[in-house]
Amino acid sequence: MPSRPVSRASRTSRSKLRPSLDPHASRPPPSAPHSPRSFREHFFHSLTPYSGPYQVAFLEIEVPVRSPRHFSRIKRNGSYALKLDTVLFAVYYPTDNSDLPRSERRSLHRRSRKPLSRVSWLPRPRAETCKGYARYFNVPYIPITAYMAATSMFTKLPVLRNGRISSRWPPAVVEDEEEEKVTTENIPPAEGGIEAKEEQENGNSLSQNTLVDGGEACEADKQDGKPKFPVIMFSHGLGGSQTLYSSICGELASFGFVVVALEHRDGSGARTFVNKAGSDPDLDSQGLDRSPGPPKDEKKQHKKNSGQDKPYYKVDYIFPKDNAQDTSPHNSRGVDRELREAQIEMRMAEIEEAFHVLQLINNGKGDAVRARNLRKKGNVGASSLGLDGIDWDEWTERLYLENVTMMGHSFGGATSVQALRSERLDWLSQGILLDAWGPATPESTERERLRKPILSIGSEAFMHWTENFERVERICHEARDGGAPCWMTTIRGSTHLSQTDFAVLYPKWMSVFMKTIVSSKRAIYLTVHSALEFLKITLPPQQTRFKKSWADDQLLSKADPGMEIELDNRPNDKWVAARLRIPHEFRQRLKRTVKPKKKSNVPRDASGKPLKGLVSWGVGQEIWCHQRPEQDVLDRYMEENGWSPQ
Repeated sequence: MPSRPVSRASRTSRSKLRPSLDPHASRPPPSAPHSPRSFREHFFHSLTPYSGPYQVAFLEIEVPVRSPRHFSRIKRNGSYALKLDTVLFAVYYPTDNSDLPRSERRSLHRRSRKPLSRVSWLPRPRAETCKGYARYFNVPYIPITAYMAATSMFTKLPVLRNGRISSRWPPAVVEDEEEEKVTTENIPPAEGGIEAKEEQENGNSLSQNTLVDGGEACEADKQDGKPKFPVIMFSHGLGGSQTLYSSICGELASFGFVVVALEHRDGSGARTFVNKAGSDPDLDSQGLDRSPGPPKDEKKQHKKNSGQDKPYYKVDYIFPKDNAQDTSPHNSRGVDRELREAQIEMRMAEIEEAFHVLQLINNGKGDAVRARNLRKKGNVGASSLGLDGIDWDEWTERLYLENVTMMGHSFGGATSVQALRSERLDWLSQGILLDAWGPATPESTERERLRKPILSIGSEAFMHWTENFERVERICHEARDGGAPCWMTTIRGSTHLSQTDFAVLYPKWMSVFMKTIVSSKRAIYLTVHSALEFLKITLPPQQTRFKKSWADDQLLSKADPGMEIELDNRPNDKWVAARLRIPHEFRQRLKRTVKPKKKSNVPRDASGKPLKGLVSWGVGQEIWCHQRPEQDVLDRYMEENGWSPQ
């Protein structure tokens, strides 16, 4: 059977003392209680509840940036096309609302007098967003709006808007701490007096924290009994939004992360709306939408503004001039460098602004952020709740704003690479690239090189795109040459949209049109748990105290760069990167699945149900590994950062 050659430089030796793979390890630990399915979820396409020990809450912030400006000299309709006026992002974070008494749950929203509500998956105004997608996919908007209205226009995220940030530790961490306490109490006194006893206690506490160093920080974090949460910044791909990757962002939040999902205003999304701040005349200078009055869906909210200048403007996807298909592998003109690099610069500025807002919230200035928030009742795209009901005091000193993780899909992956290179964003310490768009990634320079750990999780469809594969491989080599550990993997049977909510909401269309083979839910699981394993290694010990509640699938530690890579699903050149090929497709669909030899080896979800795609390879055979660091590289990296394995 043919196999893809793997360069000798990318082959690395297996790590020492790797434990054997448990066939049941693919089943995650018990998850937080979920709300029963709502009435509409029995009729519309629905998203999967998260499997971590926390429930997940959601808040949405749009605030004016500190320095409004434009990027590059690119113009559309006579005005600058890339202009930064406000920054918009959603925050997915752990909540413990389910632990509160019902009366207290309702009282969380005293200002709005409304109980906690779910969040719409399709950004508001929904009809306008559908028109944006129709324009992006170059199809008539009436059919796509009608289809989305019948399937996902009213789909809700499995999150609670403006819920209280969690003040509890996961059960696995609490149980572990109780065991440690008992163990510590039973330690016999050390010889040599008080100093020797303190030395023994300190040494014991370090070993109990699994990793050397960071123990003092862990104890400091526990003083008030409330956990602090590590932060992930997420950058979407072309056509994306702050909710399009909710399956990944929410799943990570359910395991104890605060995930900031940006909605970029650089013309890379299908459609987004920018609210103007007060009477600032500079905000409408893009001239992207000067017609009077709000869209039909917003007329009721903006009757007072009817016939006047809009209090917002919309930003649609910007097609490269005379090179609209610069994303295509067969485009002889290649990527529009001027546009894409300018967009990446603007995206990095948005990431910096979002981080500044997090700093304000973490420093006890959440009320000031709420006062400046433009996503509030009466504004376009906003919920009537705005940020009402949030106790900002609960957010003070609750975030780790050092060693932040950068994560992105497709063009967001290219953005992540450049952000990790930037000296300006030095608070970023590692990156996770989801099917990165390699050709759009700027080349490194002597001043800006990648020296931080990288995990690349690609799709099989993009693996067959040789130019993209080689570009991502060079990015991984760049990180490795800079002394950082790097992993490069591929999820078998996956396509480019397998890491988005589209795959979860429309699995049949993904299978029929994209020829996606892997189960959509399984692809999300493999993505999230590969990321968790990577973060166990690269984050400081005080930020991984939640790892006791994470499934230990050893997706990276067991990955074998020498594993044979099959090319049976490689499509013909016309469909490279767009979809896969399914040999004997009709017969395969009749069988529905190829049963693995061992029944216990079938991957399952949290409830124990098998996750069956068109083909199921079984646990341990679902990921191809192209690069993996040697053990001495990991040891050196951890030693340089002040911690090492027990």
